[in-house]
Amino acid sequence: MSKQELVVLGQDDQSGACCPGLVAAPVDENQAAELSRMFKALGDPVRLRLLSMIASRSGGEVCVCDLTPAFDLSQPTISHHLKLLRQAGLIDCERRGTWVYYWVLPATLDRLSAFLTTTQTAEGHA
Repeated sequence: MSKQELVVLGQDDQSGACCPGLVAAPVDENQAAELSRMFKALGDPVRLRLLSMIASRSGGEVCVCDLTPAFDLSQPTISHHLKLLRQAGLIDCERRGTWVYYWVLPATLDRLSAFLTTTQTAEGHA
């Protein structure tokens, strides 16, 4: 895994500067393109399940050999879905011998969460 320093959102005065929430301000063209890649990757049930399986794994990472049996899909198809999640910036991986291990990128998931979070209450709305 990378040893880069992660910035924790909400810790300073510029917490929302890079990615304002959905109700804070309209996203610009570049932000929309980046966010849409992530949401598109999550729009497939297999990829959503893969991300959930990786994120919920004790220890923070999982071997592809543990993911494949959970699906009625071929190993190349699972690898393709994992590749799309990587290209969207949701997960990363490392090859160790013959196996590849995957982990989520928490900063990306936090960014998606912050984008979808609203501080406004929905009073009077069901």
